[in-house]
Amino acid sequence: GVLVLVIIFGGRLALARQAVQAATADAARAASIERTASDAERSATRVAHATLANQGVTCAASSVEVDTRGFKQPPGTPATTTVTIHCDLATADLSLPLPGTIPVAATSSSELDVYRGRE
Repeated sequence: GVLVLVIIFGGRLALARQAVQAATADAARAASIERTASDAERSATRVAHATLANQGVTCAASSVEVDTRGFKQPPGTPATTTVTIHCDLATADLSLPLPGTIPVAATSSSELDVYRGRE
């Protein structure tokens, strides 16, 4: 009984961590193809939440941080945008009948097109 719950919990936690990592990668890529820092931040946040929802991950609390400093670099200069997602997973959603949450975080970066205009 208990061993089975622990195994199921571990598997679901691993899947949730992979989903959060995939969401950061998708969000960073979405941000990197925008022309402005503000559009990049909006796009990354929207894509991060959509990817988590598509993966069936529900965060009790979450945040999406988008580092858009690369947009300040002039065209012709290599630059990146980075997205970090923090997601508190409810243990009850992971098949562990205990109150509380488990924090999961991931970070991904994507290069901006060197020759594309930036604002």
